[in-house]
Amino acid sequence: MQRALSSSSDNDVSAARSWLNNHGVENIPLQTIGIVSFSRSSGPGGQHVNTTSSKATLRIPLDALLQHIPSALHNEIKRSRYVAAKSKDLIVQSDSSRKQSDNAQSCYKRLYKSILEAGQQVVPNETSAEQMKHVKNL
Repeated sequence: MQRALSSSSDNDVSAARSWLNNHGVENIPLQTIGIVSFSRSSGPGGQHVNTTSSKATLRIPLDALLQHIPSALHNEIKRSRYVAAKSKDLIVQSDSSRKQSDNAQSCYKRLYKSILEAGQQVVPNETSAEQMKHVKNL
């Protein structure tokens, strides 16, 4: 289900569509605006869990992230499940691997995926020529 864009203009939508199609998400400098910290993971894993800090937590101020994202996506990003209400930061955690670097990369991938999903929710697909012809014939 796609959300209607009532406050965004057609230019905002086309700019967001272009940004998403050109993989603008991968061009966000998350390493410079975000902070990755590591802590001890919980759960199964034996004694290794108790001795290494492999759980990665990526914290990005929402305002800093929104500067790199088209305005049409802002409202959907603010509703993301990763947004901490009190601090207004995006917080993504991963402890799926025993390696810090793998968990950090997993955090970045999860954030990229959530931004792309927000774009899919907000930005409607372009109508194909075939679909326009079909509607015209109706």
